[in-house]
Amino acid sequence: METFKCRSVPNGKSKLARTFQKVIKIRTATKVASNNNGVGHGIGICMLTSQHRFEGGDSPTFCRSNSSSTEKQGEVKARQRAVMEALVAKLFASVTSIKAAYAELQMAQSPYNSEAIQAADQAVVDELKAISELKRSFLKKILDFSPQVTMMLAEIQEQQSLMKTYEITIKKLESQVEIKEYDISSLKKKLDDSIGYNKSLENKLNASGSLSMIDYIQVSRLNITNFVQVLQYTLRSMRSFVKLMIREMELAHWDLDSAARGIEPDAVFTNPSHRCFVFESFVCRTMFEGFNQPHFMLTSETQKQDKPPTDYYINRFKNLKSLTPKQFLTQNPNSSFAKFTRIKYLSVVHAKMECSLFGNLNQRKLLNSGSVPDSGFFTGFAEMAKRVWVLHSLAFSFGEDVNVYQVKKNCRFSEVYMDAVSDESVMVSPSQSSILGKENLRVGFTVVPGLKIGKNVIQSQVYLPTATSPSPARL
Repeated sequence: METFKCRSVPNGKSKLARTFQKVIKIRTATKVASNNNGVGHGIGICMLTSQHRFEGGDSPTFCRSNSSSTEKQGEVKARQRAVMEALVAKLFASVTSIKAAYAELQMAQSPYNSEAIQAADQAVVDELKAISELKRSFLKKILDFSPQVTMMLAEIQEQQSLMKTYEITIKKLESQVEIKEYDISSLKKKLDDSIGYNKSLENKLNASGSLSMIDYIQVSRLNITNFVQVLQYTLRSMRSFVKLMIREMELAHWDLDSAARGIEPDAVFTNPSHRCFVFESFVCRTMFEGFNQPHFMLTSETQKQDKPPTDYYINRFKNLKSLTPKQFLTQNPNSSFAKFTRIKYLSVVHAKMECSLFGNLNQRKLLNSGSVPDSGFFTGFAEMAKRVWVLHSLAFSFGEDVNVYQVKKNCRFSEVYMDAVSDESVMVSPSQSSILGKENLRVGFTVVPGLKIGKNVIQSQVYLPTATSPSPARL
């Protein structure tokens, strides 16, 4: 068989091969140019080029994808993402502007401001139009703006809208503060008027001050029930004076806790408001000091032994019960009652206390000179002193021995000789006493001393630190 051998191709390129290669390059360049002209923003197209190498038996080898085209695609995606972020930032800025305009619109409603309302309404309309235009551009894909500039402007717009919102909020809060200050001023004025009105009522009561129920007591039929009734009115007057004294202390900026500890150093309170019982204890103890003596400590030791007849006390009771203390003191400056009032005032109201409360000692000077101070504080004290004096006269009008007793601290509570006080002047009920256990009920201090007239015992009023639940009202 005849064998054909292929003629070897020379190493140099032939003329035909060179011509073929030129044609391929020209057609490839034309295709790339046409594709670049048809696609915007320089989107890369993979191009294949022939690199024929006629060496030995090797076949033609085609080109790979162009790496620059992939980079251009990444740049396009990054730009599209930046445009979308700018679009969202612009949208949020417009929403914030609408919010600020709406807040301004609400602020302009009260007080009514027509120009501000129109301006705020126009601002809302403009921002809604801007959002509508933004929507139209997004749907038509004609977002022809710079992402960096748009985001910066959106940030500025949002910050300005927030500042406007904060300014409106500040104005609103300032307006509310002005309203609150006006309300506070109005309430303070009402409080001052109420305090003045209460003081005037208190002065009228103390000035007119006859014990209405005592006017109906028949002197010929006096009994221990009448004494208990007068004692109730006396204790009411004492508590009224204690409240007046505490109010003056507060106005003088006293430390009431320190003052209470000065009277009862070891007192323990179940409620901070119970410290008023300490001041009541001090006033009652001072006013009832010498109550068991016929002359109420106004005579010398030798004269104390001479007990006046019962008619003396009955007449003293009748002469003073229906008169105002100021009227009686003015008409009888040298009477026993005038001397009693002066001694008790100097004992209850210390010189330092009077100077601290009123800034001077004028009331003491007037009393020592035989005059009557014209103040609400002394009027309240004089009414209390009068009722204690009348109570003393009534106690000795029975012709029985009169004794006063105090309960020592930590003594066991006895329902026979004691009543327990707590907030709002209430007692511990017997049921609570049984629950707590009588052995656990210990006296903190005596608030009102107990009295014994003959065989009749009037219970003392004591403070129990464990007393917390209310029960029937005390005397």
